[in-house]
Amino acid sequence: MRVFESLADLHGAVGEHIGHSDWHVVSQEQVSAFADATGDHQWIHIDPARAAAGPFGTTVAHGYLTLSLIPMLASEVYRVGGVRMGVNYGLNRVRFPAPLPTGSRVRAGIRVLTIEDIEGGVHMVNEVTLERENGDKPVCVAETVSRFYA
Repeated sequence: MRVFESLADLHGAVGEHIGHSDWHVVSQEQVSAFADATGDHQWIHIDPARAAAGPFGTTVAHGYLTLSLIPMLASEVYRVGGVRMGVNYGLNRVRFPAPLPTGSRVRAGIRVLTIEDIEGGVHMVNEVTLERENGDKPVCVAETVSRFYA
């Protein structure tokens, strides 16, 4: 875990890969719960029997489920001290280069792209790459935008 003692310390990390999260299993139960929460019940996500004969040979996580893992995974990569509040401000770019089969282990790697001072805090853009264990392509690459307030 990379610890930045203050918002000012973030400036020195621009351009750096600051670390990886732990590996986490994405289970069928998690994928099915996401389907229920979002109403996206496409068979490639929730029907193991039908998905076995499909293009991926198994069920796969929703792209948006994969994307939604970023805050949890990022919390294992870095922490900023002296912060009163952090907010997700949005995304600049998101791609899903490869599927994420259920039962796979996934982790995040983070590179700091920009840090900009704003009133009361900083505006941070990171490149987050989610990789599947033993996969040859990332399952998600996203530019996340966050704001931290002191």
